[in-house]
Amino acid sequence: MVCQHCNQSKATVHITDTLPEKREQHLCDECAQKAGVIIKQTHHTTNEILQQFIKHKTGLGGGDDLACPKCGLTFKEFQLKGQLGCPHDYVAFASFLTPLIQRAHEGGTHHVGKVPPTADATVKKHTGLLRLRRELQEAIEQENFERAARVRDQIRTMEN
Repeated sequence: MVCQHCNQSKATVHITDTLPEKREQHLCDECAQKAGVIIKQTHHTTNEILQQFIKHKTGLGGGDDLACPKCGLTFKEFQLKGQLGCPHDYVAFASFLTPLIQRAHEGGTHHVGKVPPTADATVKKHTGLLRLRRELQEAIEQENFERAARVRDQIRTMEN
């Protein structure tokens, strides 16, 4: 569909007004910007998007004085760069990173690993048992005994 305003470019913005009566407009990006319908969008790199996510989720207040004792990275620098400096940063910034990681990974904070697709059945079974035993331990620690019983039964089934 061609822009209804300039009749040259491809219409990428489609507007439907319903009041006082139904009216549709089909505009290209440039004409939509001139009409004030859309604000020019800038393309962000993945790193910039991650930085904004971190700033939003951790909040800018607090943690400014924190620094990693190993690499010297400050929490403020982490917020600006969106990258950690070393593995010790996870410990140094744990109070701020843990909630962020939990939200990003649906509550998970521990790496559970992957099994290569070429692994044989024995390796997959062993990895599955390790994962289930970890789940069982977590369920017991959380005193979620119903879940613990289900996981225990899954372990028994896999072992037999």
